[in-house]
Order: sequence, then C-alpha cells, then structure tokens
Amino acid sequence: QVQLVESGGGLVQGGGSLRLSCAASGSIASINDMGWYRQAPGKQRELVATTTSGGSTKYAGSVKGRFTISRDNAKNTVYLQMTSLKPEDTAVYYCNARARYYVDYGISPENDYWGQGTQVTVSS
Repeated sequence: QVQLVESGGGLVQGGGSLRLSCAASGSIASINDMGWYRQAPGKQRELVATTTSGGSTKYAGSVKGRFTISRDNAKNTVYLQMTSLKPEDTAVYYCNARARYYVDYGISPENDYWGQGTQVTVSS
C-alpha cells in the first residue's frame, strides 16, 4: 500500500520558522493531491494546505501568507514551510495523500492515506 512518514516538527518560539516534510513510500502507482492538516487539543482536524500533482495550491485563511506548501513529485514528498509562527499554530500536523498503488490485478482505486502526525508547539 502507501505509507507516509512525517518529520520536522518541534518546539519553536513565536515568530520562528519550521519546515515539515512528508515522504510517501510503497508500491505507488500515482499520487494526486497531497496536503497538510492539523489538529489542536479539543478541536477538529482542519485543512492547512494542499497541492495537486500539477502544483496548484490551496491554503487555510489563517496560514495564507505565512505557510508555503511545495512538492517534489520525483521523491513523492511534500513540504510545509511555516514562518511567522504563532501560538495558535500549535497542533499535531498530519500529512495526507490521495494515492493509488499497484496490486496483482493492476492498480488500486484511489484512497486517502495519513501519516502518524508530528507535533508543532509554538511558545509565546
């Protein structure tokens, strides 16, 4: 199937920067959208940013102008560059990919895959 592994989270002071990475691996046939979501304590998971295989991007209003999503299709990797971080950005950040993988009979239907999450903590 498809596995997603995130890295790059940590503790940073307000105004600082962090870069998250998420690498997809497995018997990947194709990856469509890739993106980042986050979940703060007591809140629902929310979209942060997504990017299509063609490079189109979408951002949550709260991060627009501060976060940049990018993607290396050759490496099946998506990045999230976060700048001007605020305490309200504190959350577990999850990588998501809509992908298809090779099976004995051909290629699987498209499914959503999630990483294990990486903690981002922004101190005031």
